[in-house]
Amino acid sequence: MPSISSKGLNMPESPIRKLVPYAEKAAKAGKKIYYLNIGQPDIKSPQIALDAVANHNLEILAYSRSEGSEEYREKIAAYYNRNHIPVTANDIIVTTGGSEALLFAMGTICDQGDEIIIPEPFYANYNGFATASGVNIVPVISKIENNFALPPISEFEKLITPKTKAIIICNPGNPTGYLYSKEEIKKLASIVLKHNLFLVADEVYREFTYDGDKHYSILQEENLSENGIIIDSVSKRYSMCGARIGCLVSKNKEVISTALKFAQARLSPPTFAQIASEAALGTPQSYFDEVIVEYKGRRDLLIDKLKEIPGVKVGVPKGAFYCIVELPVKNSDNFAQWLLEEFDYKGETIMVAPAAGFYSSKGTGLNQIRIAYVLNKESLLSSVEILKHALKEYKD
Repeated sequence: MPSISSKGLNMPESPIRKLVPYAEKAAKAGKKIYYLNIGQPDIKSPQIALDAVANHNLEILAYSRSEGSEEYREKIAAYYNRNHIPVTANDIIVTTGGSEALLFAMGTICDQGDEIIIPEPFYANYNGFATASGVNIVPVISKIENNFALPPISEFEKLITPKTKAIIICNPGNPTGYLYSKEEIKKLASIVLKHNLFLVADEVYREFTYDGDKHYSILQEENLSENGIIIDSVSKRYSMCGARIGCLVSKNKEVISTALKFAQARLSPPTFAQIASEAALGTPQSYFDEVIVEYKGRRDLLIDKLKEIPGVKVGVPKGAFYCIVELPVKNSDNFAQWLLEEFDYKGETIMVAPAAGFYSSKGTGLNQIRIAYVLNKESLLSSVEILKHALKEYKD
C-alpha cells in the first residue's frame, strides 16, 4: 500500500470541527444542540453585499486578477486609510479567506524548518498552516490567570534563534479575546526591528472591541513598513464566513511581489465573493455599532453566568467573540465528546471546542474549552445552564 506523507500524518485535526460526527449523531437522536464551538456569527450579512451578487450583470464568470480586482483593492485601501492604516491598493493581495493569506505569508517569509514565535493559546489552524508550510511554531505561553496578557518581551527574546523569521499575533485574539494595547504593539515592533524579524498580525476582528478600548494596527507603526504584514478577512467583520475572501497587506514590496507568485499559482480569488465583499465595504457604521452592542451584551451575560459555576475560571475578552474557560475536568476532549454522546439536560446539550488544540505545547490547555458567543442571549443562558448541570454529572 502506498504511504501517506509525514506532513499529512502530522497535520493536526481541527479542535473546532473534529467533534462534528458526534454532533450529527446526537442531532439525529433528537437532541437539541447549542453550537458554541465555531465562530459562525448569527448576525445577518449586510444586505448590500447579498444584493450585489443577486443583481449582477455578468455574462461570463471570468477569472479576476491574481491579486484581486483593482476596484476592490482600491476600496480596501480606502477602508484601511479611514482606520488610520496608510496603505495603497498595490500593498494588498486579495486571498481566498484569511487562511490563504496566512499560507501565502508563511510561504513568502519562511523556508523549511524555520521558526515562528506565537503567543499561545492561538487560532488552532496556525498549527495546520505551519505544518503545511514546513514551519516550526515556538510558543510563548500566556496564562488565564493574567487574562492572557502579552508575556514580557524577555520571554520572546529567550526564544529567538537564527531560524526565527517572525512573530505572529491575532489582535483581537482568537481564542482568548485578548486585545493588544498600543504600548504592547510598540514593544513587539521594537523586538522585531532589533532582531530583523517580521511581525505578522491577524487583524480579522479589528472592529470588535469593547469597554471603550480601541484596536491599534501594526501598520499604524511607521517604522514597521518593511517588517509588518497584516492578515485580514471579511468573514467575521461582515458575517460573511462563506465568502472566503481575505487579504494580505504589507508595505514591503518584496513581500507583496513574492506573495503574488503564490497567488498566481492558484490563479485568482473567487469573482462572486469579491463582488459581495466589495459591496460590503459600503456597510454603514450603524451596522457595526449595533453588532458591537449585541456582542458586548452577550459577553457580559456569558462571563457573569460562567463565573457563578463552582470550579470554573474564565478569561474576560476585550475583543472578538471568544473566551477560554477552564473547567474542573481533567480532559476537555473527553468531556466535549461525552456532552454529545451521553449527556443531555431536558433534551438539550452543547458543543464546545476543546482548548488543547489552540496550544502547540503538549499537555497544555487540557482542562480548558473555547466558547464562541455567537448565539443570542437566550441560547447562551440555556448553554450555561446545560454546562452547569453537565459538570455536576460528569465523572472523569
